[in-house]
Amino acid sequence: MSEETLKLDGDPQGVVTRFAPNPNGPLSIGHARGAVVNKYLTQRYGGKLLLRFDDTDPRTKRPLKEAYGWIQEDMEWLGCGPDEVIYASSNIETYYEYARKIIELGQAYVCRCEREAFKTKKNQGIACPCRGNSAEENMGLWEKMFAEFKEGEAVLRVKTDIQHQDPALRDWTAFRIIAGEHPLVGSKYRVWPMLDFESAIEDHIRGVTHILRGIDLMDSGLKQKYIYDYFGWTYPEVILWGRLKIEETGKFSTSKMAQDIASGVYSGWDHPALPTLRAMKRRGILPESIREFMLSLGLSDSAAAISLETLYSINRAKLDGSANRYFFLKDPVKLYVEGIPGKTIRLPLHPTFKERGVREQCMREGSCFYLSKNDSQVEKEEIIKLMGLPCVSVDSLQGSIVKGKYVPGNHKGAKKIQCLQDYIECEVLKPDGVDIGYCDPDCEKIGVGEIIQFERYGFAKMEGKNRGKLRFIYTHD
Repeated sequence: MSEETLKLDGDPQGVVTRFAPNPNGPLSIGHARGAVVNKYLTQRYGGKLLLRFDDTDPRTKRPLKEAYGWIQEDMEWLGCGPDEVIYASSNIETYYEYARKIIELGQAYVCRCEREAFKTKKNQGIACPCRGNSAEENMGLWEKMFAEFKEGEAVLRVKTDIQHQDPALRDWTAFRIIAGEHPLVGSKYRVWPMLDFESAIEDHIRGVTHILRGIDLMDSGLKQKYIYDYFGWTYPEVILWGRLKIEETGKFSTSKMAQDIASGVYSGWDHPALPTLRAMKRRGILPESIREFMLSLGLSDSAAAISLETLYSINRAKLDGSANRYFFLKDPVKLYVEGIPGKTIRLPLHPTFKERGVREQCMREGSCFYLSKNDSQVEKEEIIKLMGLPCVSVDSLQGSIVKGKYVPGNHKGAKKIQCLQDYIECEVLKPDGVDIGYCDPDCEKIGVGEIIQFERYGFAKMEGKNRGKLRFIYTHD
């Protein structure tokens, strides 16, 4: 990553940025870009990062109480811990105060038009009758929103350009009535700010200097500038990055994941098939790998499509030196060998760092060995090299049983095959299922949470025991 790709104009100091997720679930890999880039820039320019929970939509994007803690845990694990945590739902009275001020300025009005009727006029660039009400009339209607009006009977709109070329920016809704429970404030409030109003006020009162977000949120900035202009405030510097499509995560959304977890499709938010940071952590994706991956994208406003294989490549490079090597035989089959001498084989735990020691197996003369099913795809009379052992000439193939005899000497070009005589049963949980097989007896010494590499299979993280079997979570190849 070049530092020039993540540089702010003017070399500012005391930068204040914010990361503002909706707390309806834990963070996903898609959220990580915002958290990582905001944290990096506040560290580089001596500022602070605000974590703001945009939780003022108790219905459409209903907050999940547990998600507040999950998100903070995710950010700490990612190395992007915030300097301050803000709950928008705790500041509703402040938003009411600014709503009254903007009404007094004549720049907002209470609209009682039916939704479709207003939409028709808006799309035609025609003001609705409510727009002409005086500030005094609007203040009276505003107060009625708190008790008299029902849901859908009134909203507060910010006056903009009713003939703006983008209909979405014409007199946008700032507050609406929603009756119901909120996980933090209960039923205390029934008039709730829309995200763009809440965000504009929060950014100002918290002293946010730079807003970094996706280009798909450009309209939010244009809406919020109306608020800033009416109050005579200076809008923060905005940096937009292009749409990022991560190929493997396109079908996932937080709401869909929540539904699938509730229905039993996935065991939880850390299921290895999900793109959540909790799942990445469980699998053994290092937080520093995710940070490097996200920072490498820079701040370009061009759209990009990338694969998680890029992240895996970064992670693989970081794990390669620390992960000890072991054998894993998926779907094992038997191999009987005649005449093989008994011996103790010693294979290094790591090919580069021999000082870490070895893993040992005592190979007994005339005993049965085990191969993975894939490695058993051999031809009769083919010579194979058992890793750590001599060569074997294949005599016969009988279903899931391979028979052969020991052949001395070095046979150049012989297919190298992993084998075990003693073993421990194990399972590897992958995004698309579970692989069952045998692994080195020394795998019993692996600590829970340790990441190892099963040679010619992939990296995996030890999770413990499950019904007597060692259980690993697949990281990547």
